Amino acid sequence: MPTISLFYGIIINMYFFDDERHKLPHIHAKYQGMEAAFSIIDGSLLSGDFPAAKARLVQAWIEIHREDLLADWELAINGQALFPIDPLR
Repeated sequence: MPTISLFYGIIINMYFFDDERHKLPHIHAKYQGMEAAFSIIDGSLLSGDFPAAKARLVQAWIEIHREDLLADWELAINGQALFPIDPLR
């Protein structure tokens, strides 16, 4: 489960071969013991529990980095090394 970014205490991971559970490109975000999955396509919350303010930060980051995230998704589902993505600033 590679960490691809870290900002404002939020850890962003993308799992290898993780296209079965949610069936669409997504990332996993962790913050203070909470974890949620977010769609890369539209930023929607797919599963989990996340503070609203932190979820908005993740969604803004997804919007900014959607192209890079989709490229990493293709690598992840093929079991290849992922590239880190710039944090939200």
